Amino acid sequence: MPLWIGSYETEQGAGSGSFRCTAVPRSPEDTAPRSPLPGSATPARSPQAQSDSQPARAVTGELPVILAITGASGAPYGVRLLEMLAVHHVPTWLLVSSHGWRLLTEECGIKDDRELKKATGGEWTSVRVFDDKDRGAEPASGSAKTTGMVICPCSMGTVAAIAHGTSRSLIERAADVVLKERRTLILVPRETPLSLVHLRNLTLATEAGAVVLPAAPGFYHKPQQVRDLVDFVVQRVLDHLGLDINLVRRWEGK
Repeated sequence: MPLWIGSYETEQGAGSGSFRCTAVPRSPEDTAPRSPLPGSATPARSPQAQSDSQPARAVTGELPVILAITGASGAPYGVRLLEMLAVHHVPTWLLVSSHGWRLLTEECGIKDDRELKKATGGEWTSVRVFDDKDRGAEPASGSAKTTGMVICPCSMGTVAAIAHGTSRSLIERAADVVLKERRTLILVPRETPLSLVHLRNLTLATEAGAVVLPAAPGFYHKPQQVRDLVDFVVQRVLDHLGLDINLVRRWEGK
């Protein structure tokens, strides 16, 4: 299956370019799923992974990860993260807001669940999709156990709702639940510059227990393409979820 990832294209003779998600061929080693179950055979590794990487596993066993995609620019981050969770069979509860779907369409040409499934490897046996309008669904209750939640990308409107506990949608209610249950909540904002309102809301969310992980890739791993930058951020998210999945070469101090 191809990888849907961002590419930057400049029109001939024009002074500006356009960013779009395109299908990039992948090697079998890059997409081989890793079983989250202890004792499973060691699977093939990504060419960029460290040589000592281990099979992917969810630290909390079979508890699901809630993944939400909202309307902040940065759809490739959410698509790549979902792909990694799906191909490694990590139980995932997927929530996409209405603005999130618009984002996926504008930046990746993905219009519905079918196209999103295809773009993330086509294997969704571990993925459940919830309607963001259904505030009574499982993610809305603390009695439904989860590993935690990631909002990637996370719009500043969503940050504000979480910071002030308004819970207008299932995504916002699920985030509220994750905080009150003292579980891991990772927010991946993609906004610049940040206003004082943004900074204060991010501070409130952090004080409430959230992890603010901006979509700000580093360059010490010497990225060669946009995909390398996306993987840098996705790797950090996976690390904070406690999942042993290696996408990029780690810093060794050399």
